[in-house]
Amino acid sequence: MPYIGNTPAEKYASYDVQHITTSATTSYVLDKNVANENEIRVVLNNIIQQPGASYAYTASANTLTLSVATTSNDTLYVVFTGKAVQTVTPPPSSVGLSQLNATGSPGTNTFLRGDNSWATPSDSVSYLVKISADDTTPDFLNGKLVAGTGISLTEGSGGGDETLTVANTATTRENVNPVLINGSMEVAQRSTSVSAIGNGDTGYHTCDRWRYEEGGSPTQEWTQSQDEIDGSDGGDAWANGFIRQLKMDCTTASGSLAAGDYEVIEQRIEKQDCNIFKKGTSNPEKYTLTFWIKASKTGINIVELRDHSYSRSCSQSYTINVANTYEKKTVVFPADATGGFTPNAQLGLSARWYLNAGTNYQSGSLQTTWGSTTAANQAVGQVNQADSTANVWNLTGAQLEAGEYTASTVPPFQSNTYGASLLRCQRYFRSYGGGNAYEQVSVGYTTGSQGSTFIDFSSPVMRAAPTMSLGTIGNWKIYSNGVSYTCSGSPGASDPTPRNMKLLTDHAGGATAGFGAMLQANGTTSAKLTLDAEL
Repeated sequence: MPYIGNTPAEKYASYDVQHITTSATTSYVLDKNVANENEIRVVLNNIIQQPGASYAYTASANTLTLSVATTSNDTLYVVFTGKAVQTVTPPPSSVGLSQLNATGSPGTNTFLRGDNSWATPSDSVSYLVKISADDTTPDFLNGKLVAGTGISLTEGSGGGDETLTVANTATTRENVNPVLINGSMEVAQRSTSVSAIGNGDTGYHTCDRWRYEEGGSPTQEWTQSQDEIDGSDGGDAWANGFIRQLKMDCTTASGSLAAGDYEVIEQRIEKQDCNIFKKGTSNPEKYTLTFWIKASKTGINIVELRDHSYSRSCSQSYTINVANTYEKKTVVFPADATGGFTPNAQLGLSARWYLNAGTNYQSGSLQTTWGSTTAANQAVGQVNQADSTANVWNLTGAQLEAGEYTASTVPPFQSNTYGASLLRCQRYFRSYGGGNAYEQVSVGYTTGSQGSTFIDFSSPVMRAAPTMSLGTIGNWKIYSNGVSYTCSGSPGASDPTPRNMKLLTDHAGGATAGFGAMLQANGTTSAKLTLDAEL
């Protein structure tokens, strides 16, 4: 017949009943465990009893307790009403092989197959591989498994012990983008070569995000360049897909460093990009730094991680074994549970490769664990890469991973397309101009003696409101109403933000105030507008 609502039940549970022989007692043993008295119905002398501690009975596990003792003349039975909704967990060790409904016979050398049958391993089972400590069949393992990437199979002599080894070949990372930006040195917005670097030239020169820093007053000088790698000089680095390098070519040597002198190549990282290392938490991650290095001078070199938020640092050594040959280095730094990074765009961590260091930085013991930055412990053992004009130092393929890896387990270098790397670099620095002699970089209006033009750099948003430079001001002009006016005086920026700014440039008078205007190169490719928001 028709119905409204839920489908009527088609099956019903049969409740278990226990008849009890009474005596002069209040306590009886139940055939089944129950959670409480509400899971049973007690009938005494054909009268249903009310459950509860203040009423006729209580129950727990397999014990029924009555409020009033019975006599031997009473009739008593129990209905287990909780059967239909009760979930029963078998007691420990209560289920054995005899309770399993499977075909075949279980034994010490059998296993339960997916078709619910007991089987014995044998060569005749084509889909089963037996790996034993003493297999009498030579090449059994190698005959059943095929080695792939990261998998090696070793057969013992005469069918003896077999070994299956599966390497850690994981290639995923917690971070979507590489922590180190432009680690393959492919982006160089400023220049591809700058000479006479040294003695006061701390800053960024060629490859984006890679900073030269010095301490003291070093007399040695370098030509820094973004250099191409090919098969003739790139060795294993080129064979692993790297086509450019950061090159430091010593042009003025110093065989005797002043005590307070040092030189490093470093990359600085925003605090908010360091969260994958879980620093300052109860489960911080180790740091694994991997890079390709080639240098004319062999020996011990130092690489350092520096926590700028808490003035803490940790240094590790690596050895250049063969001169003028690319070597891959993997260096592990311990985790640091002290002090977390604030999630903002300020300087958090830096990775620093030493080129040389005076005695002020080598007089102690190398600080291989995290601690307060102490100059004497920062670069102990560092060779002087600037002691000869024949010295060349090259770096590429730099990556920083969260976690501990070896040279064989570290994830492969995480390549970005050139366009993706350029966008990440432009968060910190970007350059306009240099494309042609009359390149236009911004538009706006003229006040008559000053151009007021607007430039948008919202994609990508820069790290902070940038510092603007136009270089030689005479290389620029304001073009308005068909007339060119050479720029003069010091340019300025009005209300700069990480997304845009207004450029104010003085120019020769005569322009009509309020007319549209554009800032463009004044007939030279040397006109460059730069915006700098580097750490």
